[in-house]
Amino acid sequence: MTDDRIAALEKRLQTLEDEREIVQLLAGYGALADSGSAEELAAIWEPDGVYDNDEISMVGNAELVAMVRSSRHQGWIGNGAAHFNGPVKVTVDGDTAVAVNHSLMVIHEDGRFVVRRATANHWELSRGAEGWRVTVRTGRLLDGRPEARDLLAAGARGQRLERA
Repeated sequence: MTDDRIAALEKRLQTLEDEREIVQLLAGYGALADSGSAEELAAIWEPDGVYDNDEISMVGNAELVAMVRSSRHQGWIGNGAAHFNGPVKVTVDGDTAVAVNHSLMVIHEDGRFVVRRATANHWELSRGAEGWRVTVRTGRLLDGRPEARDLLAAGARGQRLERA
């Protein structure tokens, strides 16, 4: 086997390992949210990471912890809730990555389960000393507005979002 071929195989293996680590990281989000594991959920993000959706925008781990501990969130999980993340498409580019997926927040209400929101998610991640972490999660309701479709399209293409 030539040195070039070994290098190409190592690069492919690293990409596969990166993609798997990112998928595993994001797959844990729902379980952490629904179990009320505030610090572990916040640890998915970089310390100054951003969580931006239609209802709330948070910057930094302390705000993420506070959200999980909030009476609103505790009420949802106390009554039964599922933060369900669909399959994730990941595009790795060196030490940064973009991921895209759909998510549903299902809550238990009046003896039945109700979809509270369906969201398009665009995740931006970076690799650091602790491994892969989220730098920005942007989510928009799938309610017909073009912002949600734009998030999905950018993520499917592996593109980072332009920030104002």
